[in-house]
Amino acid sequence: MANTFIPSLPRLLLTGTVLCLLSIGLAACGGNNDTPTTSGSGPSKTLTIKGSDTMVHLLSIWAEQYMKVHPDAEISVTGGGSGTGFAALINGTTDICAASRGIKPEEIKRAGSNNIFPEEISVARDAIVVVVNPGNPLDTLAISQLGALFDGTADRWTKVGGPDKPVLVLSRESSSGTYVFFQEEVLSKADYSYRARLMPGTSAVVQAVAVDRWSVGYVGLGYAMESINEIKMLNVARTIGEQGIAPSEATVRDDTYPISRALFFYVNGNPTGLAAEFIEFCLSPPGQQIVRETGYVAVH
Repeated sequence: MANTFIPSLPRLLLTGTVLCLLSIGLAACGGNNDTPTTSGSGPSKTLTIKGSDTMVHLLSIWAEQYMKVHPDAEISVTGGGSGTGFAALINGTTDICAASRGIKPEEIKRAGSNNIFPEEISVARDAIVVVVNPGNPLDTLAISQLGALFDGTADRWTKVGGPDKPVLVLSRESSSGTYVFFQEEVLSKADYSYRARLMPGTSAVVQAVAVDRWSVGYVGLGYAMESINEIKMLNVARTIGEQGIAPSEATVRDDTYPISRALFFYVNGNPTGLAAEFIEFCLSPPGQQIVRETGYVAVH
């Protein structure tokens, strides 16, 4: 979908119960983002953002920085996965859906039935990082080897060149855009192992990997960089025998890292008021600097 609805913007394109409420008071649950307060002393504009758990950290910083210079604004950020965000947008209970995957045809159809017309804006890029415990001796795996680990074909580390230990597979839940993207790009749309533990959020994956020596999971680059002392990021090769590529801003930008993606905002038609202003801030040079500082990859 073309991003032609905000002339001033560049034409570029959290988990179940996780809630990050960044506001001076309590945020309204969605819809109108220019609602006046009744007290006359609090924020006069509200904005709700729901969706991708991967993006929560970035969204939180964006919201905090925006509200510092706009004290009349109240922004709430809620995770739960990209699917949750799309459902909220379709139901009219969020102003912005944050998504780590593109909208599906069936979601577009449901939205149209509710007179919702989603517009896509790419606001950052991200790498999906495969993480293991620091005690795991492996440093590099190919895409096919990762697929074998996560679909259960390789149930012991020996099958991918590691020690003779059982593999504990950690995955996000199916409502997560990261779950869907990883399944498509790494498992070639095959099912995850029936032994995989479905974790309620990115932080839960990091915590599990940090304590279980033979576990393997996947997280966004920003979260991996935040937890670099607790986990180890694997280099990823496109095929067995090729040199592995470390996930980083540089390797995402030059498309050498094999598992990278765009991160999106979805809005209903042409955003106005606080939604438009906040999106413009996120795409501005200061907003994109926050993207870099939080471990994600800027779009420009």
